[in-house]
Amino acid sequence: MIEHFLYFGRAIVVAAPAGLIIWLFANLGINGQSLLSIIANFLDPFANLMGLDGYILTAFIFGIPANEIVLPIILMCYLGSNSLVNLDDTFSIGEILIQNGWTMLTAINVMIFTCLHFPCTTTLLTIKKETGSWKWTLISFIIPTVCGIVICMCTTLFYNVYRVIM
Repeated sequence: MIEHFLYFGRAIVVAAPAGLIIWLFANLGINGQSLLSIIANFLDPFANLMGLDGYILTAFIFGIPANEIVLPIILMCYLGSNSLVNLDDTFSIGEILIQNGWTMLTAINVMIFTCLHFPCTTTLLTIKKETGSWKWTLISFIIPTVCGIVICMCTTLFYNVYRVIM
């Protein structure tokens, strides 16, 4: 019981500042462009190699405190909102994603990267606490992330080769 309390305590300590940081990056900008958009535009070329776009990759990075905020961050970016977006209508979500260039490849690679990317901060803190080692925490971050990046890149490569052949 106390372990659950400690886990949720770590989650609160991580989530509160993360929400503030996301809000700041969405609301502060340069020349009328939010810092979130600037980061997404910078990451866009690398994200394209993974079959994603810069906003998706930015959402995964800013979603490290809690993986469940990745989609709301993506929607916030696409809609140009200044706060996290939570839509209950899956049809509306689908329409927003399609309007922002999502294809079957994008959806597949988002699913792949969702399964194979770094754990959330609370999990990483738990790994650190349980192992007593930053080494194992870093390994727990790096291995799934590299696997996710490589598999998404391979999926994108195979898809593009298939399109050329067919």
